[in-house]
Amino acid sequence: MRAACRRTPLQRIDSIREFAPAKVNLCLHVTGRREDGYHLLDSLVIFAGIGDWLDAAPAAAPLLELTGPFGPALPGGTENLVSRASAAIFPGLPMAFRLEKHLPPASGIGGGSSDAAAAIRAALRLVPPGARPDAAEIARIAARLGADIPVCLSPGPARMRGIGEIIEPLTGFPSGGILLVNPGVEVPTPAVFRALTRRENPPLPPRLPAWPDIATLAAWARDQRNDLEKPAREVAPVIGEVLDQLKALPGALMARMSGSGATCFALFADEAAARAALPLIARSNPAWWTSAGPIVHGPGNAPDGVCAP
Repeated sequence: MRAACRRTPLQRIDSIREFAPAKVNLCLHVTGRREDGYHLLDSLVIFAGIGDWLDAAPAAAPLLELTGPFGPALPGGTENLVSRASAAIFPGLPMAFRLEKHLPPASGIGGGSSDAAAAIRAALRLVPPGARPDAAEIARIAARLGADIPVCLSPGPARMRGIGEIIEPLTGFPSGGILLVNPGVEVPTPAVFRALTRRENPPLPPRLPAWPDIATLAAWARDQRNDLEKPAREVAPVIGEVLDQLKALPGALMARMSGSGATCFALFADEAAARAALPLIARSNPAWWTSAGPIVHGPGNAPDGVCAP
């Protein structure tokens, strides 16, 4: 049963709230590199009911308050993607934001991009429809801010290609549970790409199959790849240890690293199975960040017991 919603002390009565879920690369194939240095990808992306919360309200001047376990690790002011995204979409609409940061930053699960997308969604809700840019313009602005932001604007299962600008939402996606684990090591994305020895790899199949359930999806995904996993493990060998422990969990259908790391994930039949497996890793690795939740299918999905907009 969903717990009663309680407004946090710093949340304004007239503010709105957006959930910023973790983005997980179920598969990530590096298929080439453009002349400007950007890598081309073909990735199956899902979102977890694990993430950050963003409160937003119109203000006399831009304001960003950072809270939560990982708030102190983030840059503030105009350096933060939340402030930059809002100002880029609506430069004449000053906003006050309170970001409650639960996802570890720079960890391969798109936390900053998802926060920025939440800021854009919040700004769109605060202006009348006639004052909003069209969807194509919003996508162009979002892509200039960060390659992962466009797919985070409408968080749900999707195929993401190019440098992140070609997005194909997937319908009929199976439900399931997911466990995320980050060993607390920094894995700089540039270092991972430098360690990548092959940059032209086969893409995902041209036509994705239908997956009637999460077990079928996991069996298919096991035959795909994250081409950044091997170079990331060279940079941070502990990633291999995380994956070994995830694969050994009872009920784990598959395990892989997300993005450029170091966060890894395991899929389960449902959220209850993922939550039951979490203590088996957390107890023996108390310094690791762990969290479990459902696979979500849209921006309105949020974990039980947390206030939704």
